[in-house]
Amino acid sequence: MTDDVIDGVIDGVIARWHRYLGGELPGGLDDLLADDVVFYSPVVYTPQRGKPVTKQYLEAASQTLAGGAGGTFRYTKQVLAGNTAVLEFETSLEGRYVNGVDVIRCDADGRIVEFRVMLRPLQGIQAVHEQMGRRLAAGG
Repeated sequence: MTDDVIDGVIDGVIARWHRYLGGELPGGLDDLLADDVVFYSPVVYTPQRGKPVTKQYLEAASQTLAGGAGGTFRYTKQVLAGNTAVLEFETSLEGRYVNGVDVIRCDADGRIVEFRVMLRPLQGIQAVHEQMGRRLAAGG
């Protein structure tokens, strides 16, 4: 498969990701994630493997970061190359500034196979960790 074909695939995957965050993606994450997807959390040491656990983390993260009161979450930069997208975002959580990057890699079928999140500054990471922990403990 050529990079040109992959380039078109990542464009579609990211368009669907944005639709998911906007609540406009029929099928939600089930249609977007590969069965063997790997999620890398900024606060959990080991990679989280498989669609069920990745879905749980991404749903909790989207509620924590993008679904909070005030709706301050926004992507500020987007770079797509080959089968990978790098999306920088900003938001505010419990009055703390959060800046982060989502690194998303897809396969040729348009499914996300790797989702990596990096965050800064430390106070923002701590706020996300606390809220995500509560959501995950409560089952999402």
